[in-house]
Amino acid sequence: MAVVAFSKPKSLGLRLLELVVFYFLIGGVALLLEKRAGQIADQNWEFYAITAALFITFAFPGFVYRYLLKHRD
Repeated sequence: MAVVAFSKPKSLGLRLLELVVFYFLIGGVALLLEKRAGQIADQNWEFYAITAALFITFAFPGFVYRYLLKHRD
């Protein structure tokens, strides 16, 4: 899902920035859903560490498909 098309490959910093932006975007959507369902529970740093690890884990199949599998052109 790209907003801007790049003619050259993206740098590692830009990819990490995308990962952080999407993490907070998905977290914002989850916060809105939790707010609509009722009271928002307090979270400590452990919650954010676990959700970040899960976010990276669930993103890994997309990374494998995009960069590690050979595609026929």
